[in-house]
Amino acid sequence: MTPVETLRGQAIALFGLGGSGLSTARALVLGGAVVAVWDDNVGQRERAREQGFALEDLAHADWSRFALLVLAPGVPLTHPKPHWAVELAKKAGVPIIGDIELFVRERAARAPEAPFVAVTGTNGKSTTTALIAHVLKEAGRDVALGGNIGVPALELPPPSPHRVHVLECSSYQIDLAPSLNPSVGLLLNITPDHLDRHGDLANYAAIKERLVANAEIAIVGVDDEPSREICAKLKKRGGGTDVIAVSGAKSPLADVFVRGRIMMTRDAPDARIDLSSAWALRGAHNGQNAAFAFAAARALGVERNEISCAFQSFPGLAHRMEEVGRNGRVLFVNDSKATNADAAEKALLSFRHIHWIAGGRPKAGGIESLRPLLPRIAKVYLIGEATEQFARTLNGGVPFQRCGSLSAAVEAAAADALRSDAPEPVVLLSPACASFDQFANFEARGDAFRALVKGLLGRLKAEGAHPALSKET
Repeated sequence: MTPVETLRGQAIALFGLGGSGLSTARALVLGGAVVAVWDDNVGQRERAREQGFALEDLAHADWSRFALLVLAPGVPLTHPKPHWAVELAKKAGVPIIGDIELFVRERAARAPEAPFVAVTGTNGKSTTTALIAHVLKEAGRDVALGGNIGVPALELPPPSPHRVHVLECSSYQIDLAPSLNPSVGLLLNITPDHLDRHGDLANYAAIKERLVANAEIAIVGVDDEPSREICAKLKKRGGGTDVIAVSGAKSPLADVFVRGRIMMTRDAPDARIDLSSAWALRGAHNGQNAAFAFAAARALGVERNEISCAFQSFPGLAHRMEEVGRNGRVLFVNDSKATNADAAEKALLSFRHIHWIAGGRPKAGGIESLRPLLPRIAKVYLIGEATEQFARTLNGGVPFQRCGSLSAAVEAAAADALRSDAPEPVVLLSPACASFDQFANFEARGDAFRALVKGLLGRLKAEGAHPALSKET
């Protein structure tokens, strides 16, 4: 853990005790701060009380004594309306920050030269963050991986000149980190997402830009217009930031790019990395992720051959095009992390003969943008609140079935896939929706899919051929 010693002796209000909230409270207390914690959820408050934290109803607190409000990233800062704790803090003139900002301040105080890689983007940031950490570990570096992926930033060991922190940062976290200044900052892409929390695309893009604006080395994608504009702005500004442009295709703007399954750089076009045998980096989107990881690793001094070897051994991430089972020719893929259409597009482009399980709580635009990919799909199995909206989009374009639940969708999709004559039918969970209508989060949804597939395959193995799934039925 990284104790927050920069706030020793100061009174701190902390709101939001789920996710990283308790970890942040623990780091503040260990560093000597006087912390008052609260949450709207009674269960979260009781959990904090059981762990020895001082609960104080911040709705009735004397805000004049607080130096800061530390806000959990899941709590609305600006949209759709500021949370009441935010309004009280602003009224009292109390600055509002989050756990990433606390980490940044600790780094500045303890080891300002400590290498720090920060990664953001609408899609691909978890895979890219994990891939960078994997490459650095394979190259013998001491790596602390966390942030929005896995371990909260302050749960990690303290910053050190001999340790590389690799942190995934969500837009919510960036919005609460005004001093964010990584050694290497990566902005992968920007497409509409979380607009309910940020108002509009322009504001969302401006928040994402902050991660690279003060980086020593900014690695920015050029495959979408908002990111291209940010890359051009940074290059024009100069000011000591080195800017590296990255493309998942052969963009004339890119310094690092991918053509087919071959990665290359503009400064050394003959020094190529072949991604063909990197099974966990399947798909064009993972080519882009690998290009970003390559640029980050090279910026930190890792040799090309070390990066290439590490790509081959990368195991991939759960819920991100995760191969969870196979029965004969039929492949089962868990892409539960695809919570919007743009993310689902990446998976749909990676396979053919797809039996697609889609739905949940829909986001703006639904799946209209995926119409051009319908020829790759054998059939769609709809679940959750998005069922009727998605059915209207799909009507006349591809066969679909209203399944309601994930369990019914898995059974129906598996039955159809096992009857298919295609060379490799794929049962793909890539919902293009949030999970909150039926599951606590995308991880719970993906875990449920994995368990359903495991149970199905076990049944098939035990029975030789499940009657309801055999070709004769």
